[in-house]
Amino acid sequence: MLGNLRPTEIVLILVVILLLFGAKKLPDMARSLGKSARILKSEAKAMKKDDEAAKTAEAPTTASAPADPAPQAAPRTIQAAPGDVTSSRPVTEPNRTAQS
Repeated sequence: MLGNLRPTEIVLILVVILLLFGAKKLPDMARSLGKSARILKSEAKAMKKDDEAAKTAEAPTTASAPADPAPQAAPRTIQAAPGDVTSSRPVTEPNRTAQS
């Protein structure tokens, strides 16, 4: 559907958006959208890193060394934006135990 829009229709849509939200709110909305995108990107990277760490931890160990059932890691801190210390908060992660 978006591929069928002509340039005049796109300009008309942008003008309507500008009239609805106002010129003062648009920069704030764009800034918050950018922060949300950065947070989403960093969380996706963290989840991918956690998955890779879990896969390496599940690898078979030698028989002589007992496996550590629950290694203690330092809590992670999520920041809303790079350098934004006021909105950072510690994250408590759920304990992953095998349920029968």
